[in-house]
Amino acid sequence: MAGDDSKLKRRILRDGLRPDEIRDEAIRRAIRSIPRGRVATYGEVAAAAGYPLYHRLVARILGKAGDRLPWQRVIGAGGQIKLRGGSALEQRMRLEMEGVAFRGARVDIEKHRHTFALWLEG
Repeated sequence: MAGDDSKLKRRILRDGLRPDEIRDEAIRRAIRSIPRGRVATYGEVAAAAGYPLYHRLVARILGKAGDRLPWQRVIGAGGQIKLRGGSALEQRMRLEMEGVAFRGARVDIEKHRHTFALWLEG
């Protein structure tokens, strides 16, 4: 385990990235991995990136990214759209255009949940 830590430290130093930049990129990579017609919760994205307690950071990253990330595919726990007003309507419209079904105001999350692949970097 200690060898893994030193390998990560060497990579960080070599690439010139700060730990927060690596964390944020891991979250962006998890978001980009959600395919059309699938959704994931903020918490699922954070956990898939390796930061299970960082669901609020997922929301902040999405807010800053604009349309560079498929933001519409990230929803609240239980299938809720957490955005308000016109943004909420746009998210629902985008999801419906991708074939995502709703049950009332919530995404049918069991039908459309994205299951993240777990991988190990070597």
